Amino acid sequence: MKQTLSLRRSPFAARERGFTLMELLAVIVIIGVLAATIGARFLGQSEGAKANAAKAEMGQIVQALDLFKLEIGRYPNTQEGLNALIKNPGNLPNWNGPYFRKDNIKDPWNNDYLYQSPGPNNTPFELKSLGADGREGGEGANADIVRT
Repeated sequence: MKQTLSLRRSPFAARERGFTLMELLAVIVIIGVLAATIGARFLGQSEGAKANAAKAEMGQIVQALDLFKLEIGRYPNTQEGLNALIKNPGNLPNWNGPYFRKDNIKDPWNNDYLYQSPGPNNTPFELKSLGADGREGGEGANADIVRT
């Protein structure tokens, strides 16, 4: 007598093979929460990196302003602005620029740096980035960055 192998399936076998809708929803929610947490942390670091980049670039601009003053005898006035570091603003005989190697002087948030000369409180100039929001004041990534 031959023995046959019966491949019977239980009535629950088809149900045990896949995931239920509730299980899939739970996994999607968990992935969403993780993505939001990691994304928020990454975004915060990204804005911090942009603030550090603005501070570093502002240091380079201050060096260019100092070189301009050394050759011209004064800092660019507010009307001449930072563009005086890129091209001669007029008939400045000792202008030996460009003093800054970018054609467009913008902060990491793609906003113009604000330049004023003379600056407040008897400083020779004030150089300012308005931060991520592009408005005066703010905290964190939106805080103004100022060099005098």
